[in-house]
Amino acid sequence: MAAGSFSTDAILLKRIEYGDYDLIITYFTRSMGRMAVMAKNAKKSMKRFAGSLDPFIAMNIECSWPRRKNGLPILNSIELENPFSHIRTNVAKTGYASYWIEMINSWMEEGKPDDDLYNLTYYVLESLNSGHIPMEILSLLFQIRFMALSGFTPNLAGCGRCGLVIDEIREQKITFDLKAGRLVCNRCRHNQPVENGIAVSKGTLKQLAWINTTDIHRTDRLKFSCTAVKEGESLLEGFIPCHIGRDMKSLMFLKRIRQPYQL
Repeated sequence: MAAGSFSTDAILLKRIEYGDYDLIITYFTRSMGRMAVMAKNAKKSMKRFAGSLDPFIAMNIECSWPRRKNGLPILNSIELENPFSHIRTNVAKTGYASYWIEMINSWMEEGKPDDDLYNLTYYVLESLNSGHIPMEILSLLFQIRFMALSGFTPNLAGCGRCGLVIDEIREQKITFDLKAGRLVCNRCRHNQPVENGIAVSKGTLKQLAWINTTDIHRTDRLKFSCTAVKEGESLLEGFIPCHIGRDMKSLMFLKRIRQPYQL
């Protein structure tokens, strides 16, 4: 490696055109977190980065630090690790991967590495690509673990107002407050109504708690019913935009195209 350069494992998050020939590429890197680099002449010379500038691809990148202050690092070379090519040939898989990638890009700060999140992202992309775990389950896994790593895990252990644990709540369906990120038992809900809540069954809540804490490689052992999948999606896909603070275009796209592929 040349002096003044660096290399790191990376997953491509997005790319935008810059001028007539260049691209600005945003990566989720293992060693530096989210970072943008300049791919000079990437549109002019297709051979140089052929097949390696599409979203979701995992690679090792080698870059040079810019000479001028505040300039972007220059992308010199790419070594493909895993193109995850089956994702881009399936519209539903593309929808899920796009949603996960937008979550990362929306939440991560520049220059702050997160090895656990990188490993989680690689695992779900690899599993989505291979198809050995249903894509809906992978999305539930990614979302709830993303929230835990991001520091805003929803409280699924019991009522977030009075502290009554889930097993002592008599109702089989419990209200989840999307804005507050907590469960609310019937008694507390009657005392103070929930403005933005959904009803979720105890079984679904326990399954979500399980995939948040168990060994990630045991995910394929858990079977979700169609009802549990839909409840989990409503909870997580309603809660995450509230706490990221923005609506996500990829999620709206995913909801439109998901129906024919639903469990």
